[in-house]
Amino acid sequence: MLHEFQDTQCMSAVEKTRVLTAWLRFLKGGLQFNQFTKALYDRLIQHCSFIAHYGRSGFYSHYFEDGDATALFLSQFDARGPCLSVEYGNRYWLTGEYEDLNRAMILEAQEFLASLATAAYRKQQAADIAKATALFAKHGLRWNLTEEASDRQPSNGTARSQGLLFGDNEGNI
Repeated sequence: MLHEFQDTQCMSAVEKTRVLTAWLRFLKGGLQFNQFTKALYDRLIQHCSFIAHYGRSGFYSHYFEDGDATALFLSQFDARGPCLSVEYGNRYWLTGEYEDLNRAMILEAQEFLASLATAAYRKQQAADIAKATALFAKHGLRWNLTEEASDRQPSNGTARSQGLLFGDNEGNI
């Protein structure tokens, strides 16, 4: 992680380095809430085109408690895709005074995206199966799900097939 950051009116190069370090800790830690610092949250909502979602806990709940939402969040930082803001659909967050840090966040995320996307897929799969099972039970039906079928991941993963992660566009950042 060797990036040269420029000081801005609201954020020094040292602060940018600290945020990038917090970002890496959050990714390496598997997106755990205790690694989702206030500084990282503030950075995402102030300069990465995310809305606040009623605070740090609300933001975390919105993006990291649901596998599909996690895949959507990660897609914004996937260098193989367009890196569009998942909330606004634009690339403004990749221009201006904070472009250096935002692009560093994208580059550093690449090492972790595959494993985080797989974990998000598995989390969503388990939630979907639990919901389907509960619906069957509600109507007095049983669903015989074989273990082989429940453990099988689609060849490209749900997130990729939905265009949420690992886009086919090359070199877009």
